[in-house]
Amino acid sequence: MTGLAQIDPFLYGYFLNEGLEIGERVGLALLHASKNLEIKFSNKLLPETAFISKNGSSGYSPSDGLWFSDENILKLCEEYPEHKDTLQRYIQEINIFRSKSRMLNCETTDALDNAGAEWGGGWGGHSNPDYGRIINYGTDHIRSIIAENRDKYPDEAWFYNSCSYLLDAFDIFGERYRKAALKNAEECTDEADKAFYLRMARAFEAVPQKPAYDFTSAMCSFMLVFALDGSDSPGRFDQYMYPAYQKTENKQEVIDLLDRLWEYFHDHRSWNLCISGSDENWNDESNELTYEILSMVRKKGYQTPNLTCRVHKNTPDALWNAIADTLATGTGLPALYNDDVVCAALEKIGIPPKDSHDYCMNGCNQIDIFGKSHMGLEDGEVIFTKCLEFALHNGADAMSGAKISVETGDPKTFDTYERFERAFMDQLEFVTYNACTSANRWQHMRGVFQPHPLRSCLIAGCLEKGRDYRNGGPLYNHGQILAEGIADTGDSLYAVKRLVFDEKKYTMAELTDALSKNFEGYEKLLHDFKNCEKFGNDIEEVDQITARALNRFLTVLKRNRTYRGGVFTGGCSTFNRAANYGKRTAALPNGKLKGEPLLADSIAATPGRDVKGPTAQIKSVLKYNHTDACSGFVFQNKFEKKMFNTPKGKASFIALAKAFFAGGGQQYTVTVISPDELIDAKLNPENHKNLIVRVGGYSDYFTSLTPELQDNVIERTLNDI
Repeated sequence: MTGLAQIDPFLYGYFLNEGLEIGERVGLALLHASKNLEIKFSNKLLPETAFISKNGSSGYSPSDGLWFSDENILKLCEEYPEHKDTLQRYIQEINIFRSKSRMLNCETTDALDNAGAEWGGGWGGHSNPDYGRIINYGTDHIRSIIAENRDKYPDEAWFYNSCSYLLDAFDIFGERYRKAALKNAEECTDEADKAFYLRMARAFEAVPQKPAYDFTSAMCSFMLVFALDGSDSPGRFDQYMYPAYQKTENKQEVIDLLDRLWEYFHDHRSWNLCISGSDENWNDESNELTYEILSMVRKKGYQTPNLTCRVHKNTPDALWNAIADTLATGTGLPALYNDDVVCAALEKIGIPPKDSHDYCMNGCNQIDIFGKSHMGLEDGEVIFTKCLEFALHNGADAMSGAKISVETGDPKTFDTYERFERAFMDQLEFVTYNACTSANRWQHMRGVFQPHPLRSCLIAGCLEKGRDYRNGGPLYNHGQILAEGIADTGDSLYAVKRLVFDEKKYTMAELTDALSKNFEGYEKLLHDFKNCEKFGNDIEEVDQITARALNRFLTVLKRNRTYRGGVFTGGCSTFNRAANYGKRTAALPNGKLKGEPLLADSIAATPGRDVKGPTAQIKSVLKYNHTDACSGFVFQNKFEKKMFNTPKGKASFIALAKAFFAGGGQQYTVTVISPDELIDAKLNPENHKNLIVRVGGYSDYFTSLTPELQDNVIERTLNDI
């Protein structure tokens, strides 16, 4: 009879000591899994084991923590009838646990979510654990932190026990990988692979318990932990791996390992790797490894991982040139972030310079403090266009007719533009508060019922406070709610101001009737509103109205505290959701038709509405105060590949990017593409499987996008440089 310990080590380990705190039981489950899970090497010979049972009945993920699958546990009952009674009891206990952790229902937030106006919480988010703690110090060092702090918090013994079990699990995995590498070396007929396995076996004699001594041992330590944490975001890779790089005499070994790693990143859709940056004294932190990484991105031509490069006033010309060369390949990588603005924004919410300059990205492009924070990433979204729709229909969802938001007055009775704008702002504030409230309920649930000992060991503050990563342990616990459809909203507000209240060409009654009929019978009105001036063309009044709307959102956010113990902040990164939000929105005064998918997918103009070139677009975007955005604030441009790939084109791009950042811009990403290639790729996808474009805050293969998202990319204005 096969024992449950081997069939499902997570289930067995979790239920082994049912009287303990949840967190300690999670730690024991992870410890037991480390002894029984199958370990394996990727096809590039790197450690690849994930915290998941082979049968998929349970596991441990970065977003959900410990999880169970009732469906797959029931399959185990059929496959192992001798354990049926025990497994069924486990299911009953799991469902009792779920009922305790289930979020309280809220009719209003559910309705707003279902209408596509906002969402808050719902997933655990990305993270940036400090892999350098493991690589450069080892698990024994982390145990010393536990020993130093355990007696200060006697009531949190369960928390420290959980973290200790996790560290033991790492060491057990390391020893198992050492033995597996030796065995593979003995059986290997390829001399190069045999030598590699022997190097790995030697590395695992030290890591993860002791510090890495060269790049191979550092990579072994990194991959062991990174894979077990779900292959999320590597963070400031060129910083914490650089000590090992310096200790490695044979730099070809480094290049070989980076090559293997990039294949792993690509196969597992790993998220955001951050390079370069400045310290608190504005010294440049790029190094030889920074340039090796850019070279690897050019060589591979992959869309993953998201690569972020931090730039600042002291970034060397050599790095700017390497950035331009890499972007010219068409991968959309790297995305550029401006330390001068990001650090100032973080310092506004109380993060001191020594830590603000340690920021990095995770996920698509959300901002985190490397190894020191839980910043949500992301906690939710607010869709500006839906808030505008509510203002135009007195709190009703025009797509369904249901009254789901607050009443802000019948717009037909508004006698000034200011009254109309106030109605929109009131809707925006109401929806934003609901997004924060919903996010906090999820944060509370995760903080109590989904402890995360792995990240608690690798993020500063947790062990020092005796508090879990999800329950206020990190040094910084702010949240991030993203804004969507900003430019569409600004365009609509301005069109109403000009055509209804300034020129009095139409009445609010005519406009609202036209919107309710999706402009049918109102062709002249549609033409005038659709062709009114748009954001992104350096038109002062349009830009100021748009910036005013965003400023209200960011201000309201900071009035809300997170459950974890920080404040909510904002940004803009639509991932791949922009087209879907457009489809869930009714007709708008910017000329958008009901259900039309086209919607702004960044802080820039609605695709195709900027017609005066990149300089005008930049001037409009700089009307926002970028130091108020503490999450990724995505700004995208599209450039012609044949122009970009010339010395003059690259130099012009560098000058444009530097001007944008000098003017106070936070983030800049570009798609370098041939417009004819995009159109042909939509018609003949089989011929363009490797075509990469920027989507929101990340790069992806054009042919994998929905038709609506493809149209969004095609519609973006092609800029000359």
